[in-house]
Amino acid sequence: MTAVRAPGRRKQRGATLIEILVSLVIMLVGLLGLIGVMVQSQRAQQESYQRVQAMLLVQDMVARIGSNRTAADCYVQATPLGTGNTAVPDASACTAVGATAAQLTRVTQDLTDWKALLLGSAEISGGNSVGAILGARGCVTKDATTGIFQIAVAWQGVQATGAPPAGVTCGAGSYGTDDAQRRAVSVTVLPVKSS
Repeated sequence: MTAVRAPGRRKQRGATLIEILVSLVIMLVGLLGLIGVMVQSQRAQQESYQRVQAMLLVQDMVARIGSNRTAADCYVQATPLGTGNTAVPDASACTAVGATAAQLTRVTQDLTDWKALLLGSAEISGGNSVGAILGARGCVTKDATTGIFQIAVAWQGVQATGAPPAGVTCGAGSYGTDDAQRRAVSVTVLPVKSS
């Protein structure tokens, strides 16, 4: 006896080409989403790395000023150090009250070292300087009325976001017309007293 099939129905064998194509499309959409997540993760990681490096540079300058308090006013520069600044820092003409020639020489050396760090001299790969922060600029300013110092580092972010607060002017206008790619970290330091 043979099995009787219903008229018009065939026995299905294997997957059809359409089912395979639909499965591939679904898999590709999932993979593209995963790639997008990976790209965003790398951007966030780079932004975080640059922020940490900038904070280390800010703290480095705070320590330098703190250890040479008599000549603290000489650390204030008219233009940002780092990217775009070709001048060699020189504090020999500074007229800080009570600062000795040795302290002024130290200020010059500190500013020169800090500029080199901003340009990435400490980041070396394969014997070559690869830089640490994209377009880093460092600023040391002092408010004339309060005597409060502001030490800031600005750099170029990977993508546009909001601009830093208006009180942090380091690198303003250097990373686009609306400062949406400018990132900055800063520390304010109370007036220093010589001991």
